[in-house]
Amino acid sequence: MQSEVAPIVVFVYNRPWHTRQTLESLKKNALASDSDLIIYADGAKNSKATGQVQEVRDYISTLTGFKSITVVEREQNWGLAANIIDGVTDVVGRYGMVIVMEDDMVTSPVFLRFMNDALDFYKDEKRVWHISGWNYPIDTAGLADAFLWRVMNCWGWATWSDRWAHFEKDADKLFSEFSSQDRYRFNLDDNHNFWSQVELNKSGSINTWAIYWYASIFKVGGLCLGPTQSLVQNIGFDGSGEHCGSNSTLRVEVSEKAVHELPSDICEDPEVVSRIKDFLWKSRPGFARRLAGKLKRSLKR
Repeated sequence: MQSEVAPIVVFVYNRPWHTRQTLESLKKNALASDSDLIIYADGAKNSKATGQVQEVRDYISTLTGFKSITVVEREQNWGLAANIIDGVTDVVGRYGMVIVMEDDMVTSPVFLRFMNDALDFYKDEKRVWHISGWNYPIDTAGLADAFLWRVMNCWGWATWSDRWAHFEKDADKLFSEFSSQDRYRFNLDDNHNFWSQVELNKSGSINTWAIYWYASIFKVGGLCLGPTQSLVQNIGFDGSGEHCGSNSTLRVEVSEKAVHELPSDICEDPEVVSRIKDFLWKSRPGFARRLAGKLKRSLKR
């Protein structure tokens, strides 16, 4: 085991059941007892949320199983984006690296090992900016244990202080800097409209942080590491979260198989990217209708 184990930052709010699932799964990781855990508990947005916010705080006050546990209770409601930006900036600045979780991420028992191994393996490889514990539900037959690509996934992730220092939340600047070709590549060669999140932030329709982290990485040509088989399950697609509705399309089976080999060729994996593109294209609304139309046209030829 490497000499340093990264701190874990978990952001919680008003979902006691989800929070319990997240933290209990983390405790089952072998490195949990070697990890400093910092929990940021956001304040209630209104009186309706007060009871559940307190229930979450009561639970985390009894938590054990980590090297140390620090709880930061926000007196006011910061909102998810501001809470994460401030918390990650503080912790990564003090430790030099960080593992980040939200309150609806159930992890594999090998999640912390993968994160810490990757943080150590790529710490001096400045082209790698981000480590994710989640991947799309693709066919993984014949693929390596892990892969590199351009897109950032934020469902259980890690980074280093020198990379996070480049994080910038400025939609106007992105609009001025990104060419049409940049937007095409940002959208994974037009297979998913990630750029729409920048547009929605600019218009004030949403206030999120993750799309800006992806853009910060993308602007410098950084790469993101992910496991081919997910080590994280997002349990927030039940309508309970701030930004997740009800959706089962992205549900995955969590692997408990250790990741034994990390890619040493620092380039995007074309086969994995191709399979993800195929999944995203098929997941678009109206896919079945488009496919039926295509088959109908082919039969007329």
